[in-house]
Amino acid sequence: MTSPALPSVLSPACLTEALRASGALDVGAVREVAVLSARDIIVSRIIRLGVSYDGPAPDAPRTLILKIAQENFAKTLWRAGRQEVAFYTNVAPHLPHQLVPRCFGAHWDGDGQDWHLLLEDLTDSHEVATEWPLPPTSAQAADIVEALARLHAAWWDHPDLGRTIGEFIAPASMAEVMAQLAGHLERFTALLGDRLSADRRDIYRRFIASTPRLLARYHSHRHLTIAHGDAHSWNFLLAKPGVADRARVFDFDQWRINVGANDLAYLMGLQWYPERRRQVERDLLECYHETLLGHGVTGYSRAALDDDYRYGVLWQITKPVWQWTANIPPIIWWNNLERIFLAVDDLGCRDLLD
Repeated sequence: MTSPALPSVLSPACLTEALRASGALDVGAVREVAVLSARDIIVSRIIRLGVSYDGPAPDAPRTLILKIAQENFAKTLWRAGRQEVAFYTNVAPHLPHQLVPRCFGAHWDGDGQDWHLLLEDLTDSHEVATEWPLPPTSAQAADIVEALARLHAAWWDHPDLGRTIGEFIAPASMAEVMAQLAGHLERFTALLGDRLSADRRDIYRRFIASTPRLLARYHSHRHLTIAHGDAHSWNFLLAKPGVADRARVFDFDQWRINVGANDLAYLMGLQWYPERRRQVERDLLECYHETLLGHGVTGYSRAALDDDYRYGVLWQITKPVWQWTANIPPIIWWNNLERIFLAVDDLGCRDLLD
């Protein structure tokens, strides 16, 4: 891995200005910035920075996380950077405390397709639940679902949705997306050949034919929220043993206005094999619903959640196709494909196509 040129915001003067603007630094000034570690996570590069100061800076961060594009995906997925910068600029400031990492600076350059985020470093207090691809324990999964529900509750049917926060996709535009998906799917099935059974091909065919009806739930603009869009368990940071803190959600490059249960379908249906999913699925759905109600969501029944979850699982059959088009490695999309079709069978989602 080659080290990229660090953005100019990491010069002592620029970083001092950013930390002061974010309220993290008062009279002191940044003296030096050092790279402590760097690693790639599929489409992004995470760089941990050490920061030293001149003058008093008792509350200023001693370490920071810099997130930038991973060079192999800098051109093909540059819009993901724009999405995440928009999240930390427009959405995160209005979220409850202890839900997402604090952001000290965000920048996206459309001309140069360049972006970066300066985020709170939670390395010493938080950790991901497990090493990929192991699923979380029941207690860890409950913490993850509770954090997801708090995120959803904060924006549930919020009047700013589609106005100043995010956008609703109009029916005509959504039809174009579905036509694009149909084209991708034709190439995807040709690639797989007999590795994709006739039965699964038929499900895809019926799904594409049913999308006008399936999209009615979204186009109602009721009981929608800010959905994460990539809510696998490794996009949550859990408090380490002995740390009195809550789980944090991160990696918001695919956020959008959507049905909240789609994130649950992504978390459980797409990522977990049936035995593990069956063990915890009902309890986690109950946890999610109770947390929504406890944070002010009204008029959304437990039965409505079950319906949304099943529809969400059905929608997830499209995820491996989109991942393939983005050149995500087969080790990810192939296993997702297998798991989501097992979930479709398990939950009777074929019936939703009739």
